[in-house]
Formats: sequence, C-alpha cells, structure tokens
Amino acid sequence: MAEGVLKRQDDILEANTLDLEASREMAVPDLILDWLKLTPERLQIVGRALQRLSETSDPIQQVLNIPSYQVDQCQTYCQLMPLGVIALIYEALPELGAIAAGLCIRTGNSLILRGSPEASHSNQAIAHILQSALEDAALPIDCVQLVPSEQGDLIRELVTQDQYINLVIPYGRPQLVQQVMRQATAPVLQTAIGNCYLYWSPTGSLDIARWMILDSHKSEPEPVNAIEKVLISRHHSPTSLTMLWNSLKEQGFELRGDAILAAEFPEILTSAANQADWGQPSLNRAIAFKSVDGLDTAITWINQYSSGHADCLATESYQESRQFALGINSAMTYINATPRFYRSPRRGSAVALGMSNQKGHRRGLISLETLTTVKHIVQGNGIV
Repeated sequence: MAEGVLKRQDDILEANTLDLEASREMAVPDLILDWLKLTPERLQIVGRALQRLSETSDPIQQVLNIPSYQVDQCQTYCQLMPLGVIALIYEALPELGAIAAGLCIRTGNSLILRGSPEASHSNQAIAHILQSALEDAALPIDCVQLVPSEQGDLIRELVTQDQYINLVIPYGRPQLVQQVMRQATAPVLQTAIGNCYLYWSPTGSLDIARWMILDSHKSEPEPVNAIEKVLISRHHSPTSLTMLWNSLKEQGFELRGDAILAAEFPEILTSAANQADWGQPSLNRAIAFKSVDGLDTAITWINQYSSGHADCLATESYQESRQFALGINSAMTYINATPRFYRSPRRGSAVALGMSNQKGHRRGLISLETLTTVKHIVQGNGIV
C-alpha cells in the first residue's frame, strides 16, 4: 500500500484536481477545500504511516495476562482479536481512507469506506491503488471497499447494517458525527476535532501559552487539536494579555472575547456571538477568550463546553497541574505541552487515524489497539 500510494501519487493528484475544480464550481466552503486538497507532502505522510504500520509487530499476536481473574488449576489470559468489519464515513480528507485501510489490514479487519461527494475522484483513485496492493499481496481485494457517495441516504443504510458491521467511525464536522450517532444501530466510535480549551494560569508564562496556541494550529489540514478557546484568570495583567493578543493577530488569527473582555478591550476583541458558541468548534483561525475566577471555575467550564478530546493548561504550579489532570474529563490533557496532533508522529509512536472523545469502546488516539477487541481464554488440563 505504501509503495502504491507513493509510486502513483501523480494519478491521485490528477484525480484530486478534478475534485477541487468541481468543488470550486459548486462553491464548497473553504474549510472543506482545505481538507480536500492533496499535496505531495500529504501523500508522503500517508506513505510513511503505511510503511510504519508494516514494520510494527502483529497486534493480533499479543497475549495479555489477567491476574485479577483466576480459575483453579487453569491458566487465564487475554488475546487481542480483530473487530471484524469497520466502516469509515469521512468528510473530504481523501488520505484518511489509505491510513484507515492500513490500520484495518494490520489488525485483521475489513474496511468499508464511504467518503463525501466532494472527494469522489480522489477516493476512487486511492481505493483502486489499495485494492491493487491487496491483490499483489494475495489478499482478497474486498478487504477494502469503497461505496458510492452520491446518495445521501446511503449513510443511514450503511450504519444500520449492525448484523454485518462491527464498528462505524464517523470523521468530519460535528454535523456529520452527530448524524451518524443518531442513525446508527451498529456500534459507533465517536470522534472530535477542534474546540479544545486552554486555561492560562497566572503562574504560566506568556511564552508557553503563546507557543501552545500557535503550535496547536499547525496540525494541518484539519485542526484536530487546535486550541480555539482560552480561559484566562482575572489576575492576568492587561499588558500580558495585550502582548499575547497582538502576537496572535500578527499571525492572522481572529480574536473574540466574552462580554467583559470585549467591553474592556474593544479595539482588540470582537464579542463572542452567544453562549452556544463556547461549545462549538470554529474550525478556522478564530480564538475566543473568556475571563474566569480561577482553576476550579476553568475546570468546570471546560468539562461543560469542551469537545472532550484534548484540553490544556499553562502553569508553573505542580499542584495546579495535578488538579487539572485529575479534574478534566477529556480523553487527553496537555500541561505546558503542545496539543498538536500528529497522525504519524516520530518513530516509535503509534500511527493514529484521529481522536475519540467518548467514554465507550476506546477513548483517545484511534490507533491499532482501538480496532481490536479482547477475548478471554481459560486453559485447563481436564482434571476435575
């Protein structure tokens, strides 16, 4: 698969050009155009991710001891097993199909891809290359299937096939994820992008807070862990706030504030629209700031309005870092560290499809282990 994507990237880019031209004529939003546009660099990332997956040990061969459950005169252990058939319903982002295919084949699963109409040519080109690689490896080409994206009702039809599909993964804007969650009868792994929060404590430095915000927005093309909301203590000095806001404006960010901040700094901040906006991702270069009394208030607010997959703290207090880490309900917390999402990070780390914010099947990074389940095995010797 890795070799096919890299060797035939010109075919993929040609198909992608057709999608981009058609999407521009249909006035598709700029956000989706950014997600849709493939580049040689993005395909190189896909190739490296697939190559990394080929070098990992077989996750299905892992055996886990379970000392908490023992049977007399028997050995008990867990074996990781494939889930079966996984359906990925994704919006634009054509390269996701290739990464999902790599993760599924490596874990012994089959994959059904249902992309958005905007990426139809790109998805078809990538699926054809993946199936050719499967055929060359003497695997059934139907291990990876692409279903048509022209009919909108097909999503409902697909996600209600619970007798055949073992897991559905929706990936895209909240509207798509919520649609799948409402309609599905098959199990769903909920994903989330954007609307990550940062609480900038009075003990945290300006440089760390600024770096965390800026670096989080570099996980292009989609802002998976982009910090879009910042809670600030009332004890921050106006000088520090102004320095942060001016540096963000220089980088092209649109800055918004709650009613108090917008009234106090009208020349810098525009007013946040309404209360509901604090719980919605903007998925663009807009950051909203809110003033809070302190860490306790910040934790309560984040747990209510965050997307729940990645939230951050800038502080120099160990006590604050422990309170934040234990009090936040999100899948991942970042303390004085960039939440920037890497789909294929440095060698030795897991290849990830995205982030899950649910407290269900799995939470956090969607990696190889996420696409497996556990079988408990009790091995005896037949002695009564």
